[in-house]
Amino acid sequence: MSSNIRVRFAPSPTGPLHIGGVRTALYNYLFAAKNGGTFILRIEDTDQSRYVPGAENYIIRSLEWAGLMHTEGVGQGGDFGPYRQSERKEIYRQYAMQLIDSGHAYYAFDTPEELNDMRERMRKQGLPSPQYNAISRQYMKNSETLPREETQIRLDRGDKFVIRIKMPRKEEVKFEDMIRGWVAFQSDQLDDKVIFKSDGMPTYHLANVVDDHLMKISHVIRGEEWLPSTPLHVLLYRYLGWETERPQFAHLPLILRPDGNGKLSKRDGDRLGFPVFPLDWKNEENGDTASGFRERGFFPEPFINMLAFLGWNPGTEQEIFSKQELINAFDISRINKSGARFDFEKAKWYNQQYLKSLSDTTLAGELLPLLKQAGFNHPAGYVKEVCRLFKERVYFLNDFIQEGSYFFQQPAVYDKKIIRKKWNTSIQTIFSDLLATFKSLSQWDAGSIEIVIKALINQKNLKFGDILPVFRVMLCGTLAGPPIFEVAELLGKTETLQRMETFIKLNEA
Repeated sequence: MSSNIRVRFAPSPTGPLHIGGVRTALYNYLFAAKNGGTFILRIEDTDQSRYVPGAENYIIRSLEWAGLMHTEGVGQGGDFGPYRQSERKEIYRQYAMQLIDSGHAYYAFDTPEELNDMRERMRKQGLPSPQYNAISRQYMKNSETLPREETQIRLDRGDKFVIRIKMPRKEEVKFEDMIRGWVAFQSDQLDDKVIFKSDGMPTYHLANVVDDHLMKISHVIRGEEWLPSTPLHVLLYRYLGWETERPQFAHLPLILRPDGNGKLSKRDGDRLGFPVFPLDWKNEENGDTASGFRERGFFPEPFINMLAFLGWNPGTEQEIFSKQELINAFDISRINKSGARFDFEKAKWYNQQYLKSLSDTTLAGELLPLLKQAGFNHPAGYVKEVCRLFKERVYFLNDFIQEGSYFFQQPAVYDKKIIRKKWNTSIQTIFSDLLATFKSLSQWDAGSIEIVIKALINQKNLKFGDILPVFRVMLCGTLAGPPIFEVAELLGKTETLQRMETFIKLNEA
C-alpha cells in the first residue's frame, strides 16, 4: 500500500481507556506501521456533558506506556489540526448548513417533553423501539412540518434546536467492510440522528465524518459498536459530496467476558479480580478507581502481544511476537468477525514468557527498585542470581518478592504439614549432626552441599524424602522453589546455618 495510508485513533475523554480501546489503537498503529502510513491521535470531546477531567491525559499516558506513539495529532501537531474536536467547533457548522441547504438535514425544535410523549405514543402503538424517523417526523416540530416563515422566526428569536439528518425512505445503504465483507442496511430501519446540537457542537456522527475527510483519513478501523452508525456516515459522505473520497471501513470484534457472554466491562474485572484498563485510574471528581495492567505487573510488550491476539491471528503457530514482528505479520484480513474471549490466565502467560526471555542482568535491573521499595537492600549481583534461579517460576516481577521472599529474608512461617509429617526427635538429631558437618565444610557450593547430604542419607539408611523436604522448609518455609542445593549456595553458608539453627530451636521435638 502507498504512504497515503492515514489512520486515526479517536477516543472520547469520558473516563479511563478500556483495553478494547487500546486494542483499537494497536490495530491502527500496526496497520499504519506495516504500510508506511501515519498514525494520528484525535480527541473526540464533542459531548462536553460526559467530559471527565484527567481522562485525556490518561489516554495519552496509556498509549505511551504501551509503546503506541502517534506521529501526528494531540501533543504532536501536524498539518490537519486542531486535533481536539472541541477546538474545531467553528468548522462543523458550515457542513451542517450545507446539509440543511441541500435538503438532507432539517431543524428540529422539539422539547424533551415532546420527544418523550412521541416515544410513549409509539410504544402504545406496539413499537418497542420508537424512532424519530420519516414517519414520526411528520408529527413533530421541525422545519419539515412547520411553515418556512415560522422556522425562521424560531431561529431568529433563539429557540433551542437540533439539526437532524433526513434519512431517505426505502433505500438500501451498502458498504464493504474490510473484515466483514459487504454489509447492507435498510434506511427505513434507521432514525433521523441528531448531527448538530443546540450548544453549537456537532454530535459524533457529523464531527467524525468531517474530521476524517479533512484529515484525509484513508482507513477507519474501529470497534463493532460503530457498525450500526456506519450507514449514516456513508450517507453523510454522499450528501456532502465526498463519496469518492470515503475511507475504507474495518469494524473490530468485541472483547468478550471470559465466559463469552457479553462485552468485557470494569464490573467483570472487579468481580473476577483482574484489570480491564492499561493503568491505574482515579476519578478526582467522584473518587471512582480502577486497577491497571501496568500496576498489576505487566510489561508493555507482552500486554500488546496479548491484545493483538484478542481478535487476530497470524495464521501460524507462533504466539510470542515482538512489536516489530507484530508489525511485519499484521494483516487486517486475519482479524476475526466474532468476538474474542478475554482470558486473564493467558494474559499472565504472555507476561511470564516475556519475563523469562529477559537476561538475568536486565531482570535484576527491573527488580532492584521494587526490592528497595519493599525495604530490601541486596547487591545487584545477588539479585541477578535470584533472577536466574527463580524466573521460570514467576508471572510478574512482584512474584520474586511475594513467592520468593525467602531469598531476601528468613521465613516467618513454615509449612506445618511437613513439620507434622517429617519432624521428630530422630530427624532433629540428624539435622543437628548435619549442621555440625556444614560448619566444618570449607567449600560452600551446591555440589559440596549435595555430597554432604547424600553421604548423610546413605550413612543413616534414609531416603531423600526424609531429609530434603525438611531442609527446604528450613531455608524457604515452603516446599515450592528452585533446586534446594542451589538455593543454599546462593543464601551462603552463614545464612543457611542460621536458618537451620532458628528452625531447630523453634521446633525442638
